[in-house]
Amino acid sequence: MSDNKQTPAARWRARTKPRDRIFVIGNGGGGKTTLAHAIADATALPIHEIDQIQFLPGWEVAPSESVAAQVRSIIAEPRWLIDGFGPWETIEERSHAADTVIFVDFPVWIHFWWAAERQIAAVRGEARLGGPEDCPLTEKTREVFEAIGRVHEQIRPRLVDLFEALPERVELLRITSPEELQELHEALRTP
Repeated sequence: MSDNKQTPAARWRARTKPRDRIFVIGNGGGGKTTLAHAIADATALPIHEIDQIQFLPGWEVAPSESVAAQVRSIIAEPRWLIDGFGPWETIEERSHAADTVIFVDFPVWIHFWWAAERQIAAVRGEARLGGPEDCPLTEKTREVFEAIGRVHEQIRPRLVDLFEALPERVELLRITSPEELQELHEALRTP
């Protein structure tokens, strides 16, 4: 992965070319959907949440072929912001089609902590930004935490390898702390 010493926010500010194809990915509970919506607001890019494609009401899982086809249709568009995982082959395709990949890569305990806070907010009835329709988080607490552990152990290493091999033209912004995430949010609010 890039050894660039600039923070993700500094790199965001320094780019002179427009960002037309942004891929945001990272483990659950890391604030990636909130970040994706902030980026969409700042860039006027159309946002596409993979969770809204891969989960039907009641947490029914859409067929992977259908998810892949929809994601490929989005990738074919000239401008997009895609948030989330989905089938691995489309992760690779999005990574190579993007001009910017944003990887929210906190220590796993932060993902667990923030996911716990999100689950508590769901129990309190607080609205959630994004996510699949008619899929209450309160029904999936155990699965959320199991998924975070599985992503950290099995998928994160594959993401690291994938991002090490990105084409030179793809800018990788790797966010490794809540402070870096907050700084990027601030950069998005500053014209």
